[in-house]
Amino acid sequence: MAPRKATKRTAKKAAARKPARKSAPKAAVRAAGAASAARYVVPRAEFERIVERILKFSRAEETEVAVDATTDALTRFANNTIHQNVAEQGISVSVRAVVDGRTARASTNKTDDESLARVARAAEDLARLQPPSKNLLPMLGRQKYEPVRRFYPATGAATPQDRARAVKRVVDLAAGREQIAAGIFSTGVSQTSLATSSGLFACHEQTRAEFSVTFLDGDSSGWAKANFGDISLIDPDALAESASRKARESRQPTEIPAGRYTVILEPPAVLDLVGFLFYDFAATAVDDKRSCFTGRIGKKIFGENITIWDDVYNPLQAGPPFDGEGVPRQKVLLVDRGVPKNLVYARGTAKRLKAKPTGHGLSLPNEWGEAPLNLVFAGGKTSTEEMIASTEKGILVTRFWYIREVDPYQKILTGMTRDGTFLVENGKVTGAVKNFRFNQSMIEMLASVEALGPAVRAAGEESFEMVVPAMKVRNFHFSEVTKF
Repeated sequence: MAPRKATKRTAKKAAARKPARKSAPKAAVRAAGAASAARYVVPRAEFERIVERILKFSRAEETEVAVDATTDALTRFANNTIHQNVAEQGISVSVRAVVDGRTARASTNKTDDESLARVARAAEDLARLQPPSKNLLPMLGRQKYEPVRRFYPATGAATPQDRARAVKRVVDLAAGREQIAAGIFSTGVSQTSLATSSGLFACHEQTRAEFSVTFLDGDSSGWAKANFGDISLIDPDALAESASRKARESRQPTEIPAGRYTVILEPPAVLDLVGFLFYDFAATAVDDKRSCFTGRIGKKIFGENITIWDDVYNPLQAGPPFDGEGVPRQKVLLVDRGVPKNLVYARGTAKRLKAKPTGHGLSLPNEWGEAPLNLVFAGGKTSTEEMIASTEKGILVTRFWYIREVDPYQKILTGMTRDGTFLVENGKVTGAVKNFRFNQSMIEMLASVEALGPAVRAAGEESFEMVVPAMKVRNFHFSEVTKF
């Protein structure tokens, strides 16, 4: 069932109880929305009940219980028409058992006593079949976490009608301009808890709203997307206007030769490239020589203007303040003015490499170790318009797609531009160009950044959301021209 909040009808009912008012006070509407959202949040007591029952049923030496609950709703549109509205609620329970120095995990989506007992036994039985783990550490006890605000009642309470009204304005804009719009508008609530038989109990809840739209204008296209915890930060009308404009201005693209160009990359384009770096900062990846930073820690390989953190506490980020083992997440300076300085560590990796855990471990057991999931790039003060104005000849890129890694050590990626690629001449955008395939080293690219825009929460299609700026980069390598 889709989440609901106070509608015009309920507001009118509230007003009817107070004849002196023509409509409900805004505070009352907000309160009604918050109450409606709360109906779709699993009470902490339910998480505690599940944990208590599993710990009672478990006969393992140590037991870990992870419970995840989600409520997601999606409105999908194409050909200027809403054609799908779906919503689902679900809960999953994952149990990790330790028996004789061996560990394994089992999961269920049922929370009755019989199912909880069964999953506890399954985790124990699977653990006995595993080889001993020489690096297995005791489960954590009680921890303290720095609070993060990630739950917004208005997002959780968004209704199909709310999303439909926004979509209607978008498709009306498209129809009025003889264009075709397609995309999605989704909202949801996610909750997670992590507990151990040693006394750990951690809980986190957050909301999510996402709007993505593609406009078609003949054979050309434009695209825009936003993702925030707070639905009020999403402006579907502005996103639609941008995608519509790019689709219109992309008509009749000219073909220019492949080669090396100065490029102006909008934040989604930056995101979908630098997002491929995230696992390279894992200590396990560096130690296994799977990272492009192997042998390069402490050496200046990027430009002076490149500084990167992993920071779950940044207000533009999302996620819980604890990792997959319950360790409090730390803000880690990964790259300082072009120099890779630090890596992230899970508990086991830290012990093996004689370092300190940073709160970036993944749920055990796993072969990856750890990963930074909250990358934040330092931004600058140069607007995209200023980047264009300072460019004698270059390419403005909206986004990339179909990106694949060619060389993991040099971090060479290949892919194509899409949904708005424009020629810049003498400080102005002079027209659309046919899309390019690129082959570009991320190390080389981040050593060639001439200007940075303000860092923003960017949403793309090839990477999860991060905080990145627009970038002006010299000598970006376009290897060939596409046919569209």
